[in-house]
Amino acid sequence: MIASQRAGAGPRRAGLAPRLLVAQTLVLVAGAATSWLVAAIVGPSIFHDHLRQAGVGHSASEAAHVEEAFGSALIISVGTALTASVILALGVTAFFTRRIQRSTAAVANSAAKIANGQYQSQVPSPGLGVEFDQLAATINDLARRLGDVEATRRRLLADLAHEMRTPLSSIEAHLEAVEDGVRRLDDGTLDVLHGNTARLQRLAEDISAVARAEEDGRDLRRVPTRAAALADSAAAAVRNAYVSKQVTLVVDERADGVVLADPDRMAQVLSNLLNNALQHTGSGGHVQMAVHKPDPHWIEITVTDNGEGIEAEHLPHIFERFYRADPARSRVRGGSGIGLTISKALVESHGGGLSATSPGRGRGSIFTVRLPLTRT
Repeated sequence: MIASQRAGAGPRRAGLAPRLLVAQTLVLVAGAATSWLVAAIVGPSIFHDHLRQAGVGHSASEAAHVEEAFGSALIISVGTALTASVILALGVTAFFTRRIQRSTAAVANSAAKIANGQYQSQVPSPGLGVEFDQLAATINDLARRLGDVEATRRRLLADLAHEMRTPLSSIEAHLEAVEDGVRRLDDGTLDVLHGNTARLQRLAEDISAVARAEEDGRDLRRVPTRAAALADSAAAAVRNAYVSKQVTLVVDERADGVVLADPDRMAQVLSNLLNNALQHTGSGGHVQMAVHKPDPHWIEITVTDNGEGIEAEHLPHIFERFYRADPARSRVRGGSGIGLTISKALVESHGGGLSATSPGRGRGSIFTVRLPLTRT
């Protein structure tokens, strides 16, 4: 089957370098032939006119011989010059063609390695101009991004397997204990089974939520909404949890603006950020939600806490699926490590962005939601 498919694909076509060499050869030969032909036709007639105008005394046979000698000398000299020029030009063309071939082959080989999953492969700069350098840089950037995606995919599968393993192991152990008569199917056992089943259900819902959030925001119901109203709504939803943990929550609305947003989705985002801040802020701590207007086109809603903070090496990854700066502590708290991923996807579907900064461990953190203002 493979052999027949290859046979049906037709003969292998020549590469760029041979085509370029052939094309340049045809151009040079055509130019040389045209120059020779023009010289052979025009040169003798011009020489004849000059002889006639000069009034040089020659018989007809002598004049014909002189013109024939000039024509022969002209054709030979021009032909020799054109032949030498063509050979020299072909040599230069062959040199540059081989250089282009080596450079494009290197690019093609590196691109093939990247296509085969060797994302660490880098395309060398061909040295053929800005356009080729930009092409090489673009391919290298693409390889880096694909490598990051592959690393994230592998980590996602590993983390997903880890998240599923614990509740599944607990369910299996309790079911075996019931089958072996070690445990009875009483309320306590049922509670454990239901709890682990609910954990798996939450995990499935979180993954589904990320997928929906990343689908171009097609399910969003955007309406003109005041940014301050979004902040008030989110703060009201988590106020009781803050009071229970004795963490102070302050809302600063000195700035305001109208954004085109889905109030329910943005409430989900801001509530998640406030819950995240509460989770990482100890009793007696302080959290502030503030509305800023850095310029006439954007509005920012920040959530600032004085809690645990985030170390610098974790900041670039905290919005990735299942990423945890402190895995053991987060699992004890019951977080799936996917809430920030959902929040970022929802904000980006509104045409905005979500970022995080932190001075370091133990020095708090700042999460910033940036949304475009509507035109009035």
